[in-house]
Amino acid sequence: MTDPDGAAGLDAPDGVPAPDGLQAPDVAAPDDVPAPDGVPAPDGVPAPDGDEIAAFWHLARTRAGLGRLAVLVGPGAAASVAPPAWAFGDSPGLADELLDLVLRGLKTATTTALWELTDAGQPVPERGDLSIVLDGRGHPRALIRTTEVRIARFADVDADHARREGEGDRSLETWRAEHERYFGRLGAAVGRALDDDTPMVLERFEVRFPTGVRTR
Repeated sequence: MTDPDGAAGLDAPDGVPAPDGLQAPDVAAPDDVPAPDGVPAPDGVPAPDGDEIAAFWHLARTRAGLGRLAVLVGPGAAASVAPPAWAFGDSPGLADELLDLVLRGLKTATTTALWELTDAGQPVPERGDLSIVLDGRGHPRALIRTTEVRIARFADVDADHARREGEGDRSLETWRAEHERYFGRLGAAVGRALDDDTPMVLERFEVRFPTGVRTR
């Protein structure tokens, strides 16, 4: 995939600042870094370019201090293969909006319906998992690390989790209203219904790159 604007692929979309150091990476990506097996992108978000993901991963893991393990034990599959790359939401606009909250330190949690993972044949995230977050044009913008995962009914999602999601006024009432609409859209497309008993995967994460993002 090439950048739709003909640029190098690391320019920021409107309203979403590019992480520091991404305009001209000073670390060359190894030639043998394979592209990740990414989570399918939301409708309208282009699939990420493998070379761009590999370059971002090489830069991000170096800047985040994740390259020290390779120095100690030697490069291996864990260091060479980029983590999954995906975008938040179900549209390019929502992907950019939620990414902006992440980069501003407002969003440190996300929610996935368990059926989204099982239908796609993907495992439930685990503590320590790394992910590359894409913007609405499919470009890598952040490296995050999962810090906590639990499964709860939709009705049991609490105010603390809603606040950590960082959306709207950060209240549980707003979270429920927005996510009823969101999961309603997703479920309607695949014949899934949302109710209070629907299992939800509640995930917390920290931003490892760009560095300096402060949680609010």
